[in-house]
Amino acid sequence: MTSDSSSGAVDRSLVDVLASGVGTVVLDGGLSNQLRAGGHDLSDELWSARLLVERPEAITEAHLAYFEAGANVAITSSYQATFEGFARRGISRERAAELLESSVGLAREAARRAGAKGTRGPLWVAASVGPYGAMLADGSEYRGRYGLSLDELERFHRPRVEVLAGARPDVLALETVPDVDEARALVRAVRGLGVPAWLSYSVAGGRTRAGQSLEEAFAVAADADEVIAVGVNCCAPEDVDAAVATAARVTGKPVVVYPNSGETWDAGARAWRGRSTFAPEEVVGWERAGARLVGGCCRVGPEGVARIAAAVEVGPWVGGAPPR
Repeated sequence: MTSDSSSGAVDRSLVDVLASGVGTVVLDGGLSNQLRAGGHDLSDELWSARLLVERPEAITEAHLAYFEAGANVAITSSYQATFEGFARRGISRERAAELLESSVGLAREAARRAGAKGTRGPLWVAASVGPYGAMLADGSEYRGRYGLSLDELERFHRPRVEVLAGARPDVLALETVPDVDEARALVRAVRGLGVPAWLSYSVAGGRTRAGQSLEEAFAVAADADEVIAVGVNCCAPEDVDAAVATAARVTGKPVVVYPNSGETWDAGARAWRGRSTFAPEEVVGWERAGARLVGGCCRVGPEGVARIAAAVEVGPWVGGAPPR
């Protein structure tokens, strides 16, 4: 599977690039961050997925801003897009499937526009698969332990993952996973779909949000051929160093890392608290520890991604640029 870039660079699959062992892939930043900067209200339960219905062009523009800032990968607006969540808004299952598919198409369109403007590529699309707790919209994704069985979690995730895989993204981003049980369910859900995936936990204090050890968490993906990278996202920057080293040691796979700004989400007030502690220059240390896909999550915007892109060692697949 290859990207839809038209920048003139050699068109290589993300799997091939990671397998080469050369260079670092730059991910985008927080999609909601950029959408809010554009004046869009994301205060309801669908979050950025609401704009799939109401303002799809705004999503394309947000992806484009990150590509132009130096991102190689756009993560789609499907994190909080679920059949159940759309149904609560009176949206049929058929229409919900169309909206999920469109999240990939909007990111592809942004890649096309970026390539037409001369952005170096290739440019890839990661279809976001958020945790069950994101659908609940009550902060449960930062706790896990929903009281559901492994089979129940797989049944929740599989239909959405099938639709997203059918839209042919370059990779599925199984992201912000709070506990090991849900990770196991997601790995089962992507089996046999023919689309690679990365598995990324949300962590705190060196453990999953549900309190499991990172050794146990990353081991879930060690023997899963579908999972091409493992790591962490939506966490404090201070939690990244140890997680990268553990992920690389336990799995031997490329590591994916995209932390928050360092501010804290107040689920009750639906607002961010505190101050930013994210320093994009830290990615150099993450690279040395095994990180191959690096970006930002909540509250990290295009400026932060541009600083990450300036700091990392790019591969020859990005316009033939030499390593630093």
